[in-house]
Amino acid sequence: MAEYTKSLPIPQPESDFYWEKAKAHELWLTHCDDCDSTYFYPRPICPGCFSRNTKPMQSSGKGTIYTYAIVHRAPLPGWRDDVPYIVAQVELEGGARIPTNIVGVEPDPANLKVGMAVEVVFDDVTEKITLPKFKLAG
Repeated sequence: MAEYTKSLPIPQPESDFYWEKAKAHELWLTHCDDCDSTYFYPRPICPGCFSRNTKPMQSSGKGTIYTYAIVHRAPLPGWRDDVPYIVAQVELEGGARIPTNIVGVEPDPANLKVGMAVEVVFDDVTEKITLPKFKLAG
């Protein structure tokens, strides 16, 4: 595996389950039983109603592009070889939104539209971290 030069998330005890499942190429969210909402990022307290009556829930990995931007100027040196690239918020089935990258498509506004269907793919960036990214569905 090539050395990964970009910044990486730092797993915390409350997110270890999420990262273990991502490593297994599964996307898990958190669901609140009190207000019936599903959310990302993984944490034990619901951001909507502050309940601790939450549990992990496996996502289908299907969703739509909620918003996106094409990055042409790298924010940090490790990203210089990747520009241009697409950053996005994907709204997953169930309503949770996840920040991510759209991959497998030329980063050109002619190729992307808000509302387009996407599905999760996984990028094993290190031996410990696998990042969920999304590609156009179909």
